[in-house]
Amino acid sequence: MERAMKTLVQCDFDGTVIDKDVSFLLLDVFADGDWRQPLKQYQEGKITVGQFNTAAFAMIKADKQTLLKYMQDKLEVRSGFREMVDYCHSKDFRFVIVSNGMDFYIEKILGDIGMSDIEFFSARSLFHSGGVTVQYIGPDGSPLGSDFKEAYVRLFLDEGYRIIYIGNGDSDVLPAQQCHHIFATGTLLERCQGKNIACTPFQDFNEVVKGMELL
Repeated sequence: MERAMKTLVQCDFDGTVIDKDVSFLLLDVFADGDWRQPLKQYQEGKITVGQFNTAAFAMIKADKQTLLKYMQDKLEVRSGFREMVDYCHSKDFRFVIVSNGMDFYIEKILGDIGMSDIEFFSARSLFHSGGVTVQYIGPDGSPLGSDFKEAYVRLFLDEGYRIIYIGNGDSDVLPAQQCHHIFATGTLLERCQGKNIACTPFQDFNEVVKGMELL
């Protein structure tokens, strides 16, 4: 990395930092309705991720504490995460999580592992008697219906950062392509390889650290 250019690491959360998609885990148990119907529409490109999460989480009537209690001990942090964040700090890299997931469980999980100081941007959740309202707010403070991760990539690029992207899913493909280097696993890796997009595969974050050392 050229030391003259400041570096930011933008990392996905569900399926990347955590081994599962937490939203899916909760929807499977608590959604009062067929939440996979809007999921299918999202996967087919008929609705945005914001519309999907709004429709799906409206089916959940349980309160926040019930959801947080259920997910306890059902999730694992990908190996090497703390070491990777420490490495970023040692190199003066800004580390940021940008996720299509929900603020309430990201905040809880990061707190439980003693890393509540990590900067993150995600969907905002409001619990009420009628269910859960989900809203994405962009960097300018305006509501966003789509392109949440891309909006932050554009912001960080405009701020002059060289961006290292870490992700695993379909929603990471477009934002990752705009970054200087990609560390990919899961579906993101498959998409990058299928489109001949340069990336570094990884299974744990210790491999990401080794890859960063070579950049």
